Amino acid sequence: MLAQLNLHPVVVALEVDDAAAARSLAAWVAAQRMDVTEVVPAARTVLLDGVIDIGAARETLSGWDVDRPDPGVGDLVEIPVRYDGPDLAFVAEHWAMSEDDVVATHGEIEFVASFCGFAPGFSYLAGLPDERTVPRLDSPRARVPVGSVALAGSWCGVYPTESPGGWRILGRTDVVLWNADRPEPALLPPGTRVRFVAR
Repeated sequence: MLAQLNLHPVVVALEVDDAAAARSLAAWVAAQRMDVTEVVPAARTVLLDGVIDIGAARETLSGWDVDRPDPGVGDLVEIPVRYDGPDLAFVAEHWAMSEDDVVATHGEIEFVASFCGFAPGFSYLAGLPDERTVPRLDSPRARVPVGSVALAGSWCGVYPTESPGGWRILGRTDVVLWNADRPEPALLPPGTRVRFVAR
């Protein structure tokens, strides 16, 4: 038995088809109470940090069903937004609708936090339909204000801090995305359902 154990914990990267599969696998792994330090979903991968027994991990993972439904069943967080962003007109033209219709369309979507990255508290929110994908800026802005609500490709996100960025900004929110003093520092951990509300 001891011969099957690694002397040092390792990181295992699991590749899947898309973000929904990554969310599903990460949620399933967490439910199995695998002996790992952390489970980190991304766009098409899931990292298992701190794996000691590779054989046991492999055996457990063989029980995951790739067709398991997307577990976007977390808490619903509503985020108030002032839709006055510098790219609102561009998105309206790109979507062939008025700016008011962009606001209404964005607010009708229930997004799901797929994974966190880029900066503490930044969640990549899935749910934008294929026909609503938005190209990134040709050149990133040197400064994107904190709380900016933005789109890029098929993703939506909220900048938790001021930083450079190339996403299309629809508006801003005053909601705090990251607070190390909270029991769960990230407001939008993977699985959280998110709706944007115009104010």
